[in-house]
Amino acid sequence: MKHLLTLFVAFFVLSTSAQVKTKNTFDPSNAREGEGVEYCHQHKKMAALMQNPEHQYHRMMDSLEEFQLAKKPIQKGTVYKIPVVFHVLHNNGVENISDEQIYDAIEKMNRDYRLLNQDANNVHAEFQGMPADIEVEFLLATKAPNGQCFKGITRTLSPMSYQGADGGDQVAAIIAGNDVFNGTWPGNKYLNVFICGDIGGAAGYTTKPSGWSATQMTNGIWILHDYVGSIGTSSIGSSRTMTHEVGHWLNLDHTWGPNNNPGTASSCSTDDNVQDTPNCIGVQACIMSSNTCNSDNAYWGFDIRDNVENYMDYSYCSKMFTEGQKTRMRTALQSNNTGRANVISAANLVAVGAGATPYLCKADFISTRSTICVGDTLQFTDESYNLVNGWNWVFTGGTPATSTSQNPIVVYNTPGVYNVSLTASDGGTTDAEVKNNFIRVLPAPATIPFWEGFESYASLNNLINWEVINQENNNAFTIENTTAYSGNQCAKLVNFGQAPSNIDELISSPIDLSVVPANGTVTLSFRYSYRKKLAADYEYLKVFITGDCGESWVQRKTLGGTQLGSIALATSWKPSSQADWATVHMTNVTSNYFEQNFRVKFRFEGEGGNNFYLDDINLYGGSPSNTIVLGVNEDQTLNNITLYPNPVQDELSVEYTATSASEITVSIVDMAGKQVQAHRIQSNAGQNIIMMDTKELAAGKYTLLLQGNSGKTTLPFIKH
Repeated sequence: MKHLLTLFVAFFVLSTSAQVKTKNTFDPSNAREGEGVEYCHQHKKMAALMQNPEHQYHRMMDSLEEFQLAKKPIQKGTVYKIPVVFHVLHNNGVENISDEQIYDAIEKMNRDYRLLNQDANNVHAEFQGMPADIEVEFLLATKAPNGQCFKGITRTLSPMSYQGADGGDQVAAIIAGNDVFNGTWPGNKYLNVFICGDIGGAAGYTTKPSGWSATQMTNGIWILHDYVGSIGTSSIGSSRTMTHEVGHWLNLDHTWGPNNNPGTASSCSTDDNVQDTPNCIGVQACIMSSNTCNSDNAYWGFDIRDNVENYMDYSYCSKMFTEGQKTRMRTALQSNNTGRANVISAANLVAVGAGATPYLCKADFISTRSTICVGDTLQFTDESYNLVNGWNWVFTGGTPATSTSQNPIVVYNTPGVYNVSLTASDGGTTDAEVKNNFIRVLPAPATIPFWEGFESYASLNNLINWEVINQENNNAFTIENTTAYSGNQCAKLVNFGQAPSNIDELISSPIDLSVVPANGTVTLSFRYSYRKKLAADYEYLKVFITGDCGESWVQRKTLGGTQLGSIALATSWKPSSQADWATVHMTNVTSNYFEQNFRVKFRFEGEGGNNFYLDDINLYGGSPSNTIVLGVNEDQTLNNITLYPNPVQDELSVEYTATSASEITVSIVDMAGKQVQAHRIQSNAGQNIIMMDTKELAAGKYTLLLQGNSGKTTLPFIKH
């Protein structure tokens, strides 16, 4: 009866004094020594939940049920199995960790909860023989709520990965956008683990068992990507964070009691409600000599040091749970009110596919990159699940064209957009995965001066010359044929009416800058037109460059907010004159990017503003020019070179002045670097005109090359 009375008193205190911390400020007393992230936010999250009267009521009922369960004998020798789903919430950054890192995390969790960790044999002498086998194992679920087979991992592309102030918003993004099942993953069926780039300043957090949230997906664990497992973005020192957070999920407090601040002076007056964990104030490092409280002497019969090697402390040498903690966790797993009992039930394990005999249910694969330059090599990796022992690959355009290896290496030598297919087998069942237009092999590098006015394209879809990235699968860069700065067409992003937080990219094919001397200069110019929708809009245009075909990018220009555009227009924007355009000259293409496979990327980051237009992308040697640079006359014997009409249909004319009579070669080269016409011309001193038949040329972009004895001249043109 005394215990029941205490529960009601605790309920009253929590309902009247709990406060919510709303601002994410770093609390060093809640961090392990030397770290800049708070180790755990479990008790802060619980304090916030206690503000909700409904949660307070259910927490009281849960405590009453826990009191009843504590009087029941705990089954020994019964191994409880917990089905886990890892939800990777990423924004295409390092937080999009590999499957292997997740598998490693599961292995480490099972090692720690089954007392298979060798370091448990090396606990301090006062705790020898105490480390407990919790008899709990973790299995990846293999069936989604709709019955679909999957590998226990979902992936969601969203900027919410780094917006961790509200974990509920992150879960909502996963529900709406993951790649397996768009709906709720009930917390009484799965242990949901949310892997993110930021979770409000903590390394991990969860909530203790509660009937209030039993079926909700938020009845799970949030964790930073670099605290998952021991490989990949994580490390051995961070590998036991999941062990710690699952302890909270199974109703354990920190060893010093129910707060997030180890080392505080008042902690000896609090306790973790586990008798065989000595009272302590907690540590932030591996201080083996720590002995901070004598209030535990009555239980132990002698003065005992702190159990700093316990998983529920903040030390870097955690390696054990106690039998008392085992009892408390296994009691929590028998609770029907909180959903934990259903999670481990035999019926649920069958329903979520945990522990089932694996079989092939889906063929899948990834590659190191999907856009490459001619001659580049790709590593393909089998991602089929959940059992595979046979592979048949087909690589259109690649060498080899077929393979039976699990993870083959393929080289592509011909420009184009190619399909890849994999037929996987488990020895009885087969499944095929075909990814159309999966590999983009870019054309041979264009020469400088390079100019793109988008005059020759009806569409940007599956175009070799320009790659369109549309992460949200909504409006993307396309061709606009009713307005431009020069010519008749430009690139356009219909940003008006889109939801906030959109990222769209337009990326060039290779441009050869290796011909530029190290002490030379290169200018990248372009024109754009943009209006805000509201005066408060803050959108970005960012320009990136690469010298290695896109393996690594560096940002070289940022235009944002009023710098990008200061005029607001409430209706859909379209430029009507050249005065509506701005010209940008970038002179920071430095010599370390004077490579054959130079590329440029334009990224627009929208927040629900207005439309964006792009035209006259011009890359050339020398200082900035307000007029388009179409050719560099390297042959000093040829002057005043002009090419017309441009764009051309049936006949192209080239006019120039020669300083003396000489023989030159005039050729036309397509974007793949293939010579499609070549003529030898005897030039006379003075003015010359060459007329070339272009009726048979396919529509597209070409380069005219004038080659003389003392150099060459290149001029780009468009065939309609």
